[in-house]
Amino acid sequence: MGRGRQKAKATKQARDIKYYSPNTDYSALERELSRPSGRASSHFAEDPLEPDYSAYEDKYAQDLEDDDDEVDSRRIG
Repeated sequence: MGRGRQKAKATKQARDIKYYSPNTDYSALERELSRPSGRASSHFAEDPLEPDYSAYEDKYAQDLEDDDDEVDSRRIG
């Protein structure tokens, strides 16, 4: 096929795809969206709880206070 015929065929196929509108079953969509989904709620229920780090707060509090006193001497730009 020549370039002109190939381009015309590609254009026709693109136009067919662009303007293709399949029949939509709105009642099935409504049922799917309105039904409660147990999967999403169970996903969050299975997440592990964050451990309690309060025991380490006093241990590392001094390190955090020391870092505030230091000045960053790097030049930006």
